[in-house]
Amino acid sequence: MKNRSKQKALALLLAGVLGAEGLVAQISTNDLAGQVNTITSSVPFLTIAPDSRSGAMGDAGAALSPDANAQHWNPSRYGFVDQDMGVSLSYAPWLRHIVPDIDLAYLAGYKRLDKDQVLGASLRYFSLGNITFTNLQGQYVRDFNPNEFAIDLSYTRKLDQRFAAGVALRYIYSNLTGGAFINSVESRPGQAVAADLSAYYFTDQFDLFENSSKLSFGANFSNIGSKISYTDESQKNFLPINMRLGTALEMELDDYNSLTLAFDVNKLLIPTPPVYRFDSISGRDTLIGRDPSTVAVAQGIFGSFSDAPGGFREELNEIMYSIGLEYWYDKRFALRAGYFHENELKGNRKYFTFGMGLKLNVFALDFSYLVPAQGLNNPLANTLRFSLKFDFEGFREQAEPETGR
Repeated sequence: MKNRSKQKALALLLAGVLGAEGLVAQISTNDLAGQVNTITSSVPFLTIAPDSRSGAMGDAGAALSPDANAQHWNPSRYGFVDQDMGVSLSYAPWLRHIVPDIDLAYLAGYKRLDKDQVLGASLRYFSLGNITFTNLQGQYVRDFNPNEFAIDLSYTRKLDQRFAAGVALRYIYSNLTGGAFINSVESRPGQAVAADLSAYYFTDQFDLFENSSKLSFGANFSNIGSKISYTDESQKNFLPINMRLGTALEMELDDYNSLTLAFDVNKLLIPTPPVYRFDSISGRDTLIGRDPSTVAVAQGIFGSFSDAPGGFREELNEIMYSIGLEYWYDKRFALRAGYFHENELKGNRKYFTFGMGLKLNVFALDFSYLVPAQGLNNPLANTLRFSLKFDFEGFREQAEPETGR
């Protein structure tokens, strides 16, 4: 039963990536108001929150204080890390209430080159577990482990005492079929390259309710890159090009207690699927919107702000919101909570998140937990995720007294 559930999930994924043009053609309506019109892309694993800090804060992370996992949310945050080097390892089970072997692993880290320059890197690996392929008669063909991964390298430069900018390059590999024939067409792994452009800025300290505070602002335009395809015959599909804008307010309540409130907005910068309206005069369906197969990457990015068939109101519905709260005691123990909202006509992801963190001399451990809102389903529902971060300066500080003996 579990393997059958995975086969069904993989079949739906393949239908999306190998035949997206067919899905668009099936949409037909006489009234655009209130119609579900979800934006889909290839390799959606790139949009999954990989770490447990932001994962516990409603997936908000564009403007948080810098840490090793900034590579996903905003590489420019690396410009203001306190340590010379840091590494984080994160793990998230996927669809764990259905199958036991689908998961996301994420390794990220940074190295400061000098006081103004920082290099960052990450490896994201998504495994769909073991799948048994069968033919049309239900006979066993072979077993295969579909998987996807992305390798990133970023460069961040601090431009002044409060502002940094960065760029990241990414290689993406997606092998969902192992070369199997899909509808008599030979498939192959999808490959693409992409880039991120980011910026991070924070204000001077100011007093808010008699508490020393500062505001941070972050922006990250991610996955700007080539389209991807899994066969020679199928159309190439957009990567999940995304615009993330965020702000964070940090308040020092006293010498031991601090509070951070973060808020992010996200919008996919790819074409909205068109719809077809029946024209009673011509007796034919009229295309409203743009066919994504005819749109170039640059056109898709700039046109994504005005191509929704339902007009400006539908464009607003495509914005996703994240809000998160983080409390620290003595910079050692953290409690976190958050909420993520996506319009019901654009995917309907709504969930609450919770988590905690513990920071010791040489490492920090974060946990996060997701609870779907309004009885909705979520692949991460009721699943515990964790991140383990290492501080190499802490290792050196511990080793120095031993060396001096």
